[in-house]
Amino acid sequence: MLPSLFTERMHRLLGEQAALLETWQSTPLTTRGVRVNTLKCCAEQLCRLLPLSLKPTPFSPVGFVTETSFAAGRDPLHHAGAYYMQEPSAMSAVTLLSPQPGERVLDLCAAPGGKSTQIAAALGHTGLLWANEYVPARARVLAQNLERCGVRRAVVSVGDTARLAEALPAYFDAVLADVPCSGEGMFRKEPEAFSGWSEDNVRLCAARSEEILHNAAACVRPGGRLVVSTCTFAPEENEWAIIRFLHAHPDFTLEEAALPFGQAGFSAEQVASFGEAALLPFARTQPLSHTRRIFPWHGGEGHFLALLRRAGEGDTPYPRTVEAKPDSMAAEVYAQCFCEAPNGVFLRTGDTVRLIPSDLPEARGVHVLCAGVAVGEVIGGRTPRIEPCHAAFQSAAAADCRSLLNLTYNDPRLAAFLRGEELRDDAAGGWTGVAVEGVMCGFGKATGGRLKNRYPKGLRLLG
Repeated sequence: MLPSLFTERMHRLLGEQAALLETWQSTPLTTRGVRVNTLKCCAEQLCRLLPLSLKPTPFSPVGFVTETSFAAGRDPLHHAGAYYMQEPSAMSAVTLLSPQPGERVLDLCAAPGGKSTQIAAALGHTGLLWANEYVPARARVLAQNLERCGVRRAVVSVGDTARLAEALPAYFDAVLADVPCSGEGMFRKEPEAFSGWSEDNVRLCAARSEEILHNAAACVRPGGRLVVSTCTFAPEENEWAIIRFLHAHPDFTLEEAALPFGQAGFSAEQVASFGEAALLPFARTQPLSHTRRIFPWHGGEGHFLALLRRAGEGDTPYPRTVEAKPDSMAAEVYAQCFCEAPNGVFLRTGDTVRLIPSDLPEARGVHVLCAGVAVGEVIGGRTPRIEPCHAAFQSAAAADCRSLLNLTYNDPRLAAFLRGEELRDDAAGGWTGVAVEGVMCGFGKATGGRLKNRYPKGLRLLG
């Protein structure tokens, strides 16, 4: 049963269409979203390999839906980062943002990483993705998903959005603010969300998003764009959030979210009873129909989208970059593993050596959890050595590995590798990448016809 007050609000907003929401809630969820990670795989290859019926979804050109019984956690291509399980309409925000190769893009509320990995795939190992998350535990999950998907040019930061606004003003070409919301669009997927729903929570979420959007605006360069998204139906968090934002930031304009799915957002008159009477005259001057709403009858669970453009033009140079000294030992180990030259500079933090973009900006006062790719771990005390990391191979192309064990999707050795077992290997020796159908999923050390497994213990299959 939907909360009675929620039902009353939806009847007030949707009229006769509100009955469709009630039908939606009582209908079992029968599909799950699958988005191809084009950093590591193409759609044709994934459709050919996965033993599933994948049907295209309109929300992304590389998005599909499949049956709910699929256990992705045991699938080797999922371990390899060939795809990401994501609610279909959640893909729409990045589709609207349309990141372009070479751009600097900020994902402001990024965990668990669905939209961040989608942005990274669009950038294609160029530009820079900066993914921020307020909760440290969720930020660690975000970093793990970026690693699994082989993302090279990314930063994960933890903390309040105000710190980013202060440290990197007007730095980004595009900013995605998928703001925390009351989650009404996820009621069917997460029924426990019912218990936390109230109008007070809707108002609390609206106030929180107002602060986040203010900080997001500061990060957009002149001429840059900001996409706002939620997974709720509440006008206070959707159209009225855009009204309040535009009123407070006259240097931004609302552009049409020209998407081949969903429907136009509601007019000021349609949402008038949910907002502030004092702002209604201003609201009537704004083209709120340029926003986009996705309802369950459009094939998703429920989303709202808005595209905003900052006035002006031009890039914001950032001369301050992170200082990194050359590390000959790390370079030597990298050369033992890969044929390509490292694209970036090595930076040692504690016992980890990371390969970071050479133009990575210094963000003073921001807690950076990780940047770039972890390529090596320092082992030993008096005579230290560096051994390669899982992430180095996960982000590499199979063709770049000096030694490679490429397994077919149905090879039983693949499951054994993911369980952490040793494998027979006739490779020449040394650090050897392991791939499934050409998609990197880990590595080991080949000696004497055996491959000593280096698949991380925390990721291994059980049983």
